[in-house]
Amino acid sequence: MAAPVDLELKKAFTELQAKVMDTQQKVKLADLQIEQLSKTKKHAHLTDTEVMMLVDETRMYEGVGRMFILQPKGVIHNQLLEKQRIAEEKIKELERSLQRRAGFTAELFWKSIQLHSKEISSCLFLKMCL
Repeated sequence: MAAPVDLELKKAFTELQAKVMDTQQKVKLADLQIEQLSKTKKHAHLTDTEVMMLVDETRMYEGVGRMFILQPKGVIHNQLLEKQRIAEEKIKELERSLQRRAGFTAELFWKSIQLHSKEISSCLFLKMCL
């Protein structure tokens, strides 16, 4: 009779561990994406700062594939601002989804932990009574 109880305990712990690992992986992935987007935003900002310090007559080229296209300073400036804006929007979107997911997942996660704790306690109680 002890073997089935041990299997139930093992199954409960395994399920709980799988849920924890899944949540941690999702959070790590979102954090990495946010970090990468922050680097992209910072790079675009620094490049834009340097571009704006140049004289308006400076020849600027935009890299397109394997070639470069002559572009006015204003066009390059606008592209860099757009790149920063897009990165900021994606960062905010990831943070919102992470907060929603974290709040929702945390609530479900704690309910699940409580349920599993009760199951494990009852299994242990039954094991001790036998």
